[in-house]
Formats: sequence, C-alpha cells, structure tokens
Amino acid sequence: MARKRRNQAKTKTKTISISLRDRGQTTQDFAVGIGIFLLATAFVFSYMPSLLTPFSSSVDSGQTAQADRIAATIVDNLSEDPDRPNHLNASAFEEQYGDADDGTDLAAALGLRVANGVPIDKANVSIEELNQSEDRSARRIDDYTGGDPYSDESAASAGRIVTIDHLDCDPACRLVVRVWNT
Repeated sequence: MARKRRNQAKTKTKTISISLRDRGQTTQDFAVGIGIFLLATAFVFSYMPSLLTPFSSSVDSGQTAQADRIAATIVDNLSEDPDRPNHLNASAFEEQYGDADDGTDLAAALGLRVANGVPIDKANVSIEELNQSEDRSARRIDDYTGGDPYSDESAASAGRIVTIDHLDCDPACRLVVRVWNT
C-alpha cells in the first residue's frame, strides 16, 4: 500500500496547458477587430483630402484643354518660318489679339462659346517675360496683351515659350493664355 501511495504521489502532478478555449480572444474576434480598423483607416484617408482643400476649384479639365488648344492655335497661326519654330510675328499678333479689348472680339478670333452675342468663357492672351520677378504685373508686356482683363482670379492657364519680332526678351518670352467662366 505504501508503494501504491508513492506511485499516486508521483502521478498527481498537474500539467497546465493554455488552449485557445481558455484565452479571451478568438480568431473571429481578431478578424472583426482588424476589419473595423481597416474600414476606419480607409474612411479617414478618403475623407482627409476634402478637409485639406479649402474649396473646390472652379477650373475644370475642359477649360484647361481649351486654354492649351488656344495657345497651340496662336503659335501655329503666327509662326511663319518653319526654320524658327515658336517664333511669332509681332504685327500679326497685335492685329489679331492685341486689338481685342473685350471678350467678344477674342471669342470670335479664338472660337470661344458665345450665347446671345455674349461670350460664356472669358479669355486673356498675353506675352510675358520669362524673368523670375515676384510682381506678375511687371512681367506682362502691355503692348502684347488682349482680351478680357485678368486680375489673378481662378483660371485655366496654358503657356508656350516663344520668341517674337521687335521684342527683346532674354532669352525668350512666354505666351500665356488664360480661360475662365463668367
């Protein structure tokens, strides 16, 4: 009997094992938690850009394409010498675009949208110097500006690097076309 008790004393060691049933977290809990975390993160990242941009831009891709088309048309129409690409004829520019003091003249010359004789889109065509000055009004060359007056409003803009007769831009000038809605 003493021997039996000794064997029982030896065999009564208790082993403790941690199984998944004894834990507080299951696989389903983990999957639901990660799913909620990912959805919350996606919501924050999709909502964040609208918090950072103050207002939606009034310039759309159609106006940007229109400004680019107008700039390309002006360069094609006023470049006479195929050996000198992007070299504009100054007198032709002044005749076609420099005398266009209001949007109606420029709308007819550039093919802008018109409703009841009133242009829907406003446009400004100007030749600017390439210098890096901060004052934009000092960069415009007043003799080579036409169309509606532009006063730093939201507009689609396109530019081309050009040279022009009788104008000493060092090393070149910039043709800038701006289009905006009324």
